Amino acid sequence: MAIIRSQIVFLVLASLTWYCTASSWAQGYPARVVRYLVPASPGSASDILARIFAGGLTQAFGQQVIVDNRAGAGNNIGAEIAAKAPADGYTLFQVATVHAVNVSLYRKLAYNLVQDFAPVTQLASVPAVIVVHPSLPVKSVSDLVKLAKAKPGAILYASAGVGTSTFLAPELFKRQIGVDMVHVPYRGAGGAVPAVLSGEASVYFSPVASALPHIRQGRLRALAVTAAKRLPLLPEYPTMAEAGYPNFQASNWYGLMVPAKTPKDIVATLHATSVSLLADPGVNARLTNLGFITIGSRPEELAAQIKSDIESLGRIMRELGVTAD
Repeated sequence: MAIIRSQIVFLVLASLTWYCTASSWAQGYPARVVRYLVPASPGSASDILARIFAGGLTQAFGQQVIVDNRAGAGNNIGAEIAAKAPADGYTLFQVATVHAVNVSLYRKLAYNLVQDFAPVTQLASVPAVIVVHPSLPVKSVSDLVKLAKAKPGAILYASAGVGTSTFLAPELFKRQIGVDMVHVPYRGAGGAVPAVLSGEASVYFSPVASALPHIRQGRLRALAVTAAKRLPLLPEYPTMAEAGYPNFQASNWYGLMVPAKTPKDIVATLHATSVSLLADPGVNARLTNLGFITIGSRPEELAAQIKSDIESLGRIMRELGVTAD
């Protein structure tokens, strides 16, 4: 009986020690530089969001939060690095819709999106704006459809890579409307945007943030936005419904995750800070002015979004017959 009693006391003391250690760890977090891992190239919408958000976290934490771009392999290189990082809260990972697509796009991944990460919050979503090189003789979506039908296979559309939103949206567009445009994949937005600016490709379903400065400078011509409503940032451009295609919508979401087994107190601290930051008028205005729609969801809501998209987007990719390996 004495032995059993001593074992119980030991277990209670061990639990209290763990709790106190975890709590003090979270209270002192972060105590050093935090890495914000972005699996996309500089200049992409993902990168733009990350730099604004990481800057806000730096101010909120009083510690540097440094953006680390690890582009390549359809955003999988950065995801693999994040999945294998220590679960101590010092590596943050910006997940996106593409990672849910990759689950079905690749036969084998070096990480498990559901098991290897702990969700923190859904940061924002961003619709696309359909842009074309000014040399393309179209001024509306209807013009683009007519030209594509008149010259099947003659129009090249750029993407930031197979499986990205810039690939999925035009592929759905082609399928729903019955046009033939040829896909030209690039390594991230850092390759796709210059390709359209130079005329190497003619069409790009771009995140608003990436295309906005070029639209304003007249270097790209915008045709429509893929949101349900007109964007305050681009009020002169119609939605796809207004352009005559009511069944077409497309957007991309971004979320914040950490390696699995990160202490729950640290996840809670990251969540509370992130939600507060997204509600901050200054940060919110900066993101809104770049075409982002801020969210700030609960961790379980991001987890549900990922699981839902793995199923629904996986079904679409199988129907399209697209694989990356």
